[in-house]
Amino acid sequence: MTRLAAAVQQYLALRKSLGYKLYLTSLWLPDFASFLDAQGSSVITTELALKWARQPAEASPAHWEHRLSVVRQFARHHRAFDARTEIPPADLIPYRMQRLIPHVYTAEQVTTLMQEAACLSFPLRAASYEAILGLLAVTGMRVSEALALDDDDLDWERQLLTVRSSKFGKSRYVPLHSTTLAALRDYACRRDRLRPHHRCSAFFISSRGGRVFLQNLNQVFPQLLARTGLDRAPGRRPRIHDLRHSFVLNTVRDWCCRAGLLMEFEAA
Repeated sequence: MTRLAAAVQQYLALRKSLGYKLYLTSLWLPDFASFLDAQGSSVITTELALKWARQPAEASPAHWEHRLSVVRQFARHHRAFDARTEIPPADLIPYRMQRLIPHVYTAEQVTTLMQEAACLSFPLRAASYEAILGLLAVTGMRVSEALALDDDDLDWERQLLTVRSSKFGKSRYVPLHSTTLAALRDYACRRDRLRPHHRCSAFFISSRGGRVFLQNLNQVFPQLLARTGLDRAPGRRPRIHDLRHSFVLNTVRDWCCRAGLLMEFEAA
């Protein structure tokens, strides 16, 4: 292991100890260190950082800038240990971030998506994906939070769900409506009947008996959109994360309706 590769590992360990997830950073920085080694350099230079960041060539400027920002942050840290380190300027890759306008799902669209999920091949996968989509729609949870749930995270008596060590390492309680609780109980019964000896403590189980993986869900979701015709709707293609946005918007709309402020809310 080169000195730079060792420095990368120390940097990642430090930031993870502070609660950062660093999913892409944990992949990209070791790759960057290997790239520098292949280029015969033990020093971070702006030229090499830019050359590495612009890979693959067919990727978008947003992807390149994301990669370069990861190197830039590490370079700021590493310069304290190696004064030769160059910190890539922030304007090397012209890119202006534009937040995507979320798709707001209607209740009918959510129901249709869940019905299509229930028709997927493999009964346990169908049951799991149907329950996951329903839970996301009625709680506004992040997808990763739902997939990380364990059996012990559901308090059936108090009608609470515990989200553990989520964004920024924080945990929280999510109250559940009685209908949501009944749906989750039905799923748990089906799950245990279909896979009585699953090999992990996860609440949502895959066909193989392990935890449902996010990448698998992300691969199946476009198929559900195609089957329901939502991928042909005007505007941007809906995302699974838009269920979270839809929950927030519908909750605020409900508050405004209860307070008699719906006309003012829609005008804003």
